[in-house]
Amino acid sequence: MALNLLHTTRFAFGGWFLPILAVLLVSLVPVSNGKSLLKRPNYDLQKIKEEIASYKDVANKIMDFVVNGSAKGQTYNRLALFTDTFGNRLVGTQNLENSIDFMLDQLKKDGLDNVHGENVTVPNWVRGNESAMLLEPRRYNLIMLGLGSSVGTPPEGITAEAIVVSSFDELTNRSSEVPGKIVVFNQPWVSYPVSVAYRDFAAVHTAQLGGVASLVRSIAGFSIHSPHTGWQDYSDKVKKIPTACIAVEDAEMLARMAARGTKIVIQLKMQAKTLPQSISRNTVAEVAGSVHPEQVVLVSGHLDSWDVGQGAMDDGGGAFISWQALSVVRQLGLRPKRTMRMVMWTGEEVGGVGSLQYYQRHKANASNYDLVMESDMGTFTPYGIEMRGSNDTLEILKSIVELLGPVNATTFRKGEDGLDVSYWEKDGVPGGSLLNHNEHYFWFHHSDGDTMSVQDPHSMDLCAAVWTVVSYIVADLDNMLPRN
Repeated sequence: MALNLLHTTRFAFGGWFLPILAVLLVSLVPVSNGKSLLKRPNYDLQKIKEEIASYKDVANKIMDFVVNGSAKGQTYNRLALFTDTFGNRLVGTQNLENSIDFMLDQLKKDGLDNVHGENVTVPNWVRGNESAMLLEPRRYNLIMLGLGSSVGTPPEGITAEAIVVSSFDELTNRSSEVPGKIVVFNQPWVSYPVSVAYRDFAAVHTAQLGGVASLVRSIAGFSIHSPHTGWQDYSDKVKKIPTACIAVEDAEMLARMAARGTKIVIQLKMQAKTLPQSISRNTVAEVAGSVHPEQVVLVSGHLDSWDVGQGAMDDGGGAFISWQALSVVRQLGLRPKRTMRMVMWTGEEVGGVGSLQYYQRHKANASNYDLVMESDMGTFTPYGIEMRGSNDTLEILKSIVELLGPVNATTFRKGEDGLDVSYWEKDGVPGGSLLNHNEHYFWFHHSDGDTMSVQDPHSMDLCAAVWTVVSYIVADLDNMLPRN
């Protein structure tokens, strides 16, 4: 509110009013009652670092308990039970809602506080039967997965000649060839943020030029003939056409055929459809704060997944180390000054709607959010934490990460916003993400390969230890983290 007031005053009164207003604001900010301050006149960074150093023994106790003690293997075993019981969990399905009911029951049995679900309105896209058959130069079943939100084909499918391009620029340069064609994108793997643009926007670019469908090389740096699905975006101003991802190997084969001048004909059949929106739930649990229960340190991952694999890596691991952070604190009898809250988001895979609606529901309380953490890039062997916040906040968090030496996770770096916590970070709330050796993450991402076989019990213990130490110490410090 203060920042909005400053912004408004600048235009209403001119620059002369700002110094007076600034003095008034500072005089209204509490100094030593655990509140977050825009600027503390008596703020002593060195004393905060000394306070953090005093947590060395409790940090070691947490790490030993998780990695070597009674909680060893607990995170993996809980996730294995969950994923083996429910498998994949697409929004709009009864299976996802059954898995949420199960989680709420497990969290209550674990003795956590304020366990509840919060309703979220979610898209309801249904895949249906689908196939992509190469008809010329030979009959061959292309391995494919329709992309989320795609429209379907007519019942008889779409049969058309195909052209193969390696980029949007090439598509534009060959625009005269596109009308009436299926466009196959064989874009190279560069990185996920770069390459995913083809999954997101291939249909729009193709339809703008008169194409009838798009097939996109799966967004993966390595493949064993497995397609990778994901969400894609239409434009309201462009005709919606069917779109799917095909296996890397098939995209490369079609590119070789096209380079030889071979005529390519494909028949695409997709029964995909979007039903009316449905209701899902974010899953919430807490360890209530002993001194400032209204103040929150949030840890999170998402519970929904795509309708392939088991959703163990994306993002069962992140969700379950967040549960474990609270569970370990409870099991050890620790009582942080602030509330530690876990949220297992729903609707992340369909545009992050669960985290957005959570923010909209709770944003009036943003000043009481101390730190928001999200794990959604794997729970392989951890090596540190990535944080966002003011320079002083980063110094404080770096001091906490330095306590993670026993699990070899002391790397600290400043990073970019996480999807599910980005709204809070834009409000000035410090944010954090797990750093782990996830070099092979996109080998399995959004594919049938995302199963418990990807997960390792010891690595998950290490991740849970990191997640618990950082979130607990921040929740127990005398004061909240400083804001910009």
